[in-house]
Amino acid sequence: MFERTALAEGPRVISARLPAARSVSAAAYVRAGSRLESRDQAGMAHFLEHLTFKGTAAFPSTRALSEAIEGVGGSFNAATDREATVYWVRVPRRETERAMTVLGELICRPALDMAEIDREREVIIEEIRGYLDDPGEYAQILFQQAMFGPGSLGREICGEESDVRGLPADGIRAFWSATYRPANAVVAVAGDLDHGEAVDLAARTFGRGNGVVHGFEPAPALPAGSRILTGRRDTTQAQLCLGVPALPRDHPDAWALAVLNAILGDGMSSRLFLALVDRDALAYDVASGIVEYADAGALQVTAGVDPGRVGKALDGILRELAALRDQVVADDELAKAKAYLSGGLELRMEETRHLAAWIGGQEALHDRVLTLDDALAAIARVSAADLARLAAQLFRDDALRLAVVAPARSLRGLDRHLRLAA
Repeated sequence: MFERTALAEGPRVISARLPAARSVSAAAYVRAGSRLESRDQAGMAHFLEHLTFKGTAAFPSTRALSEAIEGVGGSFNAATDREATVYWVRVPRRETERAMTVLGELICRPALDMAEIDREREVIIEEIRGYLDDPGEYAQILFQQAMFGPGSLGREICGEESDVRGLPADGIRAFWSATYRPANAVVAVAGDLDHGEAVDLAARTFGRGNGVVHGFEPAPALPAGSRILTGRRDTTQAQLCLGVPALPRDHPDAWALAVLNAILGDGMSSRLFLALVDRDALAYDVASGIVEYADAGALQVTAGVDPGRVGKALDGILRELAALRDQVVADDELAKAKAYLSGGLELRMEETRHLAAWIGGQEALHDRVLTLDDALAAIARVSAADLARLAAQLFRDDALRLAVVAPARSLRGLDRHLRLAA
């Protein structure tokens, strides 16, 4: 499914060939996320990601960069996470060299112009204000604090407005110089090209260069923050996020957790959707998801509900958690969840962008890179006994953390709901 080459003083290159694909996707992972920041650097990794798109040595402006990719029908973007920043490009197969050139420029040769740094502060501040004005985003921010505490895992990746205003230009440049080194990058390529071509393009466009890669503080014992965090907003819908500590990224039970999550709240046939939406009409949408880092993780449930029915919604969610803890999952439900996960993986692997993300994300962040068949076999091995053991470990009253954004009248008395049914 993939081939891998580590270039001397350069990026690690991993590629997967998809015969007859008309597109090529390339994803470059830089192991420089917000978790590397000290408290006085909060928001720096995200700020740097923004700045790289303001111009590079070969493409001196945002317009020049965007026209290079969009001018041939392609698309590109980037995202900062806590343990890495990823840049991706998707283009027609014939434009593969153009895509790799743009990635190499963004990561290895950004201009980081002083005037652009000052202008971009205002753009990022508007982004932060947008998150705080969005009740669903705000609930996620509060939950991250409640679960992971005040350190780098609990801080918002963008930082706060005061953080962004205070970041020094020379500090941002120093962060780039220390972390955005060719040898600190993983370049993943998926499409109808051979590995040798991918390696040659990465070597030419990224170049060579080592740097000191700083480690990050270990995760705190979880949960690390307040049991309940609330945000007052005069909205017509309350947003809630409820969760428990879960597993680090490469834990042996990671695939069991994926199956458990699928049963709980991934999709319209999940227990949460069928109970809260289809049966009780408590929400328009409810879902569960997994957050995972190198040494910590969480399982969380999100929902938007009528402000007057927050308590009922919480009770309904907690009943489903308790049922997973107390009752063995039936064979037919387990089989459906496995088919849902396996089928979704198989479908995504036929699209070059998802395939590049799959191999690149694993090479950059995981202990090993799984083939699709490896993943399907791991899902197939999950048993009902595995789920029962994991649910008993995770779903405990003392582990629960809750964030709610709603009108003030809906934020009272939440603590009396925050317990699993007996």
